Amino acid sequence: MPARNGASYIDSLKQMNPSVYLDGKVDSVIDHPAFAGVIRSYTDLYDMQEGEKQDILTFEENGSRYATSFLVPKSADDLVRRRSAAREWAEYSGGMLGRTGDYLNAALTALGQARDWFAEADEQFAINIENYVRWAKESDVLLTATVGSPQTNRAVSAAEQGGGETTLRVVAQDDSGITVSGARMVATNAPIANEILVMPQTVLRTGVDDKPYSFAFAVPSDIEGLRLLARRPLAYGNSEFDEPLASRFEEIDAICVFDNVLVPWDRVFLLGHPAKSNAMLTDTGATALMAHQSVTRTTVKTEFFAGLLVEMAETIGIDRYGHIQDDTAQAIMAATMGRSALRAAEVDGKINEYGFFQPDMAPLAAIRTWFPRYFQTLPETIRKFGASGLTALPYESDMSGEIAGDASRYLQSKTLPGRDRVHLFNMGFDAAVSSFAGRQGLYEYYFHGDPLRMASAYLASTDTSDYRDLVERMLKRTREF
Repeated sequence: MPARNGASYIDSLKQMNPSVYLDGKVDSVIDHPAFAGVIRSYTDLYDMQEGEKQDILTFEENGSRYATSFLVPKSADDLVRRRSAAREWAEYSGGMLGRTGDYLNAALTALGQARDWFAEADEQFAINIENYVRWAKESDVLLTATVGSPQTNRAVSAAEQGGGETTLRVVAQDDSGITVSGARMVATNAPIANEILVMPQTVLRTGVDDKPYSFAFAVPSDIEGLRLLARRPLAYGNSEFDEPLASRFEEIDAICVFDNVLVPWDRVFLLGHPAKSNAMLTDTGATALMAHQSVTRTTVKTEFFAGLLVEMAETIGIDRYGHIQDDTAQAIMAATMGRSALRAAEVDGKINEYGFFQPDMAPLAAIRTWFPRYFQTLPETIRKFGASGLTALPYESDMSGEIAGDASRYLQSKTLPGRDRVHLFNMGFDAAVSSFAGRQGLYEYYFHGDPLRMASAYLASTDTSDYRDLVERMLKRTREF
C-alpha cells in the first residue's frame, strides 16, 4: 500500500478495538468525543499526502509512493527533503501536534539501516527490525512510543520499583515469544495509534537484575492484555472559534498497562542487553533523525508564537512600546536560531557507519536542550501582551446573540472588529492560559527527558577542549606582559 490518505487511516481505526479507559471503558475510540478533533486533524494530515503537497510529503521508490519520513537520507539534500515534509505537517498545527507519525518514522528509518548493530545481539533481531520497518513503511501506520516507567520510587532502579512489579518487564518466554507485564508511561496518542513502539529505557544498570527490563519491541495498540489508561481531555467540546487549538490538536496521553501480553518473536528487536538498550537510539543514529524532526516542529511552534505576538500587539496598538518590541524580537530570534541549527545539522552531516547521511547532532542537541526551558517564556509573553483582554472572551454564540452589539462595540480593537478580535484572543488564550496550554508547556518541558539530565548529557558529550584552549592562549599572552 502506498502512503496512506485520511480514509485509509479512519479505516484502520475502525478495524481496531483497543482497551481504552477514559472515565470508564471506551466502546469506540472513533466515536468518542474526546478523540474527534485529533482524529480529524490526523485525517487531514494523511490527506495532504495525496494533495498538492504530495511531492513534498511523499517520495517515489520502485513505482510506489511512501511518506517522506521514511526516506533514507544519502545526502544533505535528502535531509532538506525530510525537513520540508516535517515542516508541512508542523505548520498545519502550528507545532501543537507533538506526536505526528513522522517523529517515530524517523526513528524507524535509522533503526532499519542499522541491522549490524542489532545483529551484534542476535541475527534474528536484525531480521526482525528490517522486516518491521519495511512493513511500517509500506503500511504507513501511525506509531506512538513509550519509554518511561511509573513514578513509583525514582530513587531506586527499575528492578526495585514497587518490588520489581510495576515497571514493564519480561515474565516468561517460550517458542511463541516473550510475555511482558507491568506499566509504561506515557504514550501520547496511543488510543488513536495503530502501533506502540516500546522503546528501551535509557537508565538501566548493566547487572543481571536489569535484564528482564531490557528490551525493545512493537505491538498493535489493541493487542490482547494491553489496557490504555487515558488522561482526562483538556478540550471542552466548544466550537473551533472558542477553542481554536484544543478543539483540533488535543492529543490524549495514556499509561500502557501490560497484563501478561505475549509479544511474538518477530516483533522483538532487543532482549536482555541492558548496555545496548541504553545506547540503542544514539548508536543507530535514530536520535539524530528524531531530533531533526522535533527541532523542525519546535521551530515552527516558535514561529507560531512569534506570529501570535505580532498579531496581538498590532491589534490592540501596543506594538510601538519598547518592551513589547523586545519580547517580540526575542521570539523571532529564537525561531531564527532553530532554523539555523537545522541548516547547520544538515550541511555538517556525514555518512555514518550504517550508510545513511546522519545530521550533525551538535546543533540539534543544543536546541533540544535549550528549547524546553525557553518555551515556557512564550505563553508567559502571550499573557503579558493580552493581559485582562484574555479573561474577557465571550462564547461564539453570544457574539451573534442579544449582546452582539455590546461585543461589537466594546470588544473591538485598533485593527479588528469585535468578533475577529475575540477570535484572535481565543487563540492566545488556548496557547497560553487554557488547560490545553498547560499541558503543552509540560509536554515540551519533558519531551526529551528531564532538562537537567539533558543539560548534563549535553555537557558530557561536548568537546570543550577548544574553549579551554582559547582561555589558555589568552592566559599565556597575559603572562608574557
